[in-house]
Amino acid sequence: MTDLHPERAAGEAMTELLAGFIQELRQAGLPVSLTENLDAMEAVKHIPLEDREAFKYALAATLVKNNTHWRAFETVFEVYFSLRGSQFRMGDGGDDALAQLLEELEQQEEMQGDGPRNGSGGGESLTPEEIAEMLYKALQRGDDALMRAVARQAVRRFAGMEPGRPVGGTYYLYRTLRNLDLDAVLEKLMNQARQDSPEALSPLEERLEHDEYQSRIDQLKKEIEGEIRRALVADRGVEAMARTLRKPLPEDVDFMHASREEMASLRKAIYPLTRKLAVRLARKRRHGRKGPLDFRNTVRHSLSYGGVPAEPKFKYPRPTKPEIFVIADISGSVASFARFTLHLVYAISGQFSKVRAFVFIDGLDEVTRLFEGIDDIAEAVHRVNTEADVVWVDGHSDYGHAFEVFWQRYGKEISSKTTVMILGDARNNYHASQAWVLKEIEKRARHLYWLNPEPKSYWDTGDSIVGEYANHCDGTFECRNLRQLEKFVDYLA
Repeated sequence: MTDLHPERAAGEAMTELLAGFIQELRQAGLPVSLTENLDAMEAVKHIPLEDREAFKYALAATLVKNNTHWRAFETVFEVYFSLRGSQFRMGDGGDDALAQLLEELEQQEEMQGDGPRNGSGGGESLTPEEIAEMLYKALQRGDDALMRAVARQAVRRFAGMEPGRPVGGTYYLYRTLRNLDLDAVLEKLMNQARQDSPEALSPLEERLEHDEYQSRIDQLKKEIEGEIRRALVADRGVEAMARTLRKPLPEDVDFMHASREEMASLRKAIYPLTRKLAVRLARKRRHGRKGPLDFRNTVRHSLSYGGVPAEPKFKYPRPTKPEIFVIADISGSVASFARFTLHLVYAISGQFSKVRAFVFIDGLDEVTRLFEGIDDIAEAVHRVNTEADVVWVDGHSDYGHAFEVFWQRYGKEISSKTTVMILGDARNNYHASQAWVLKEIEKRARHLYWLNPEPKSYWDTGDSIVGEYANHCDGTFECRNLRQLEKFVDYLA
């Protein structure tokens, strides 16, 4: 059996490598089509594979379609390619004497049985003082190769990594940076810059010097993080690390359990979503289905066919913009969900003739006025949370009383043009449901929908009575994230 041609073998290896990477992206939730897969394979033919950054951005340009997916892509890339090829770690500038010295030390340790990233035993041939001196020179020169080599030695010397120890990378990063004392190194670099300058540095020059050194320090931190990640992958395996670091995409983040960082990502992701949904609503209204058959017009046009109605004519409807009433529970358990839904509704309010918002806990208040004349929806939502009169007795959810108040005050204003949306988990704290109110709303309104941020498996458990309310709704939808919210608005359109 003959060996494969080297170029063909390399091509097949790259194809297999990219196929595995794309599989990881799909498991992380990123939508990657076959066409994009082929585009990525074509793109990497035109970039130097030893340049890690170029390789990463070439893949990103062909595989990432949404800027909110970038972080998920970057995490998968760093983990998947962490141990695949030393060319991704060296890059340009590898001829530097100090970098070569550190590489030789690592090679010697590996030959002696000391894995390059196993435990704290590596790097003992260099003292902390020697590492500090090389770190200073790397930052002063901006030498990328030396910086990478110093990062590897620093992790091996200071991180104290132990095989099998269930500790996250943040702990090892903290230990490494604490021993390097980068703040002191930055001050030393600035003092040297002042001494080397023939004249006193102006405030602008000092700021530029400081920013340049800070940029190099940030780069060093990334190298240290990458080295720690590679060490963890070597110890725990790619699959285990991928599962540990994998985070949901913004459109899959649960409203009810989003962290502060995820909440910020959701706020950024909702605006392009609203633009797309607004366009879809307008298009559906313009190109609606044909109306009933126009008999007189059909007969008139049939004369040109000898009396045969070969071309039926229809009465085209004149679609009007519907009204929408939003009734949202803003109690603590569902406040995040209500906030994002109000963001969405008001972002597409131009597609409705009237939008009115009502919020409740055990009391109910109309808050439409708080959105008038305000460009920043976030500010309006903040005012809702601070100014709305929604507490009647004890501030615990009472859907029945809130619905009664709504019906008494605003029930007569609901018409056949009105779509009513209720947002909440229907956890009523065992109060009376007053479901008759929804029955009356259903009779008057065009549509009545309920959006519930809880998983369906939790519905009608404990004090949840969503099933009782659902009997009088045109639809009850699980709505825990942006993806499900988009599906509902598409249905609404």
